[in-house]
Amino acid sequence: MNALTTASMPITMSSREIAELTGKRHADVMRDIRIMMDALMQNADLRSVCISSTYVGENEQRYPQYELDKDTSLTLLLGYDAVARMKVVKRWQELEAQQTPRLPQTMAQALRLAAEQAEQLEAQAEQLALAAPKVEYVDRYVAANGAMGFRQVAKLLDANEHEFRAWLQDQKIMYRLNGEWTAYQNHIDAGRFIVRAGVARANEHAFSATKFTPKGVQWIAGLWGQHKARLAQEGGAST
Repeated sequence: MNALTTASMPITMSSREIAELTGKRHADVMRDIRIMMDALMQNADLRSVCISSTYVGENEQRYPQYELDKDTSLTLLLGYDAVARMKVVKRWQELEAQQTPRLPQTMAQALRLAAEQAEQLEAQAEQLALAAPKVEYVDRYVAANGAMGFRQVAKLLDANEHEFRAWLQDQKIMYRLNGEWTAYQNHIDAGRFIVRAGVARANEHAFSATKFTPKGVQWIAGLWGQHKARLAQEGGAST
């Protein structure tokens, strides 16, 4: 099961599990999700949930997948056949039933539940304390600098460039256009990126460079931090 059960995050179903339930190739399901998200991103009020993550294959290598909340996954299924839709609906019922809180029946159970909740709160407080210096550093850096390129932002976030670029592409934040990485128009309109165009003096070749604005750096730092925290939680849960 690939559902996330932490209180701060919605229950999700992975694209891999959807592929298994519907009998479709995982690559095809991921393609369908990307097409659907392109359409849904035109209306931010819909608040669809599509999280990019990874899973470990049989060869111990990590591969990308998506995690969808209930509404988003059921929207995806509108294009699938009735049998596939019913299988996923039944699976959602199982996931939601597992989330139903069970009241403690004895004093010992109540004490264990209270202890577990206290441990979770302590762990969350530790994570926030560790993240605070990094957030403060990003804020100070952005305040002292203007627009930043991809490599500058990756270095600022201490992110692997290949992983960071793949994540930006999966999240529909940036894409390759004519050999250059650029941002989706909705993010440019939101003031997270600026596009600087010009002509090279040496060969008169026209070029354009997409850079993160200070607002964009702070925004992407928050999203990237959430992404890394999810990966850490998944890694801890699997050990």
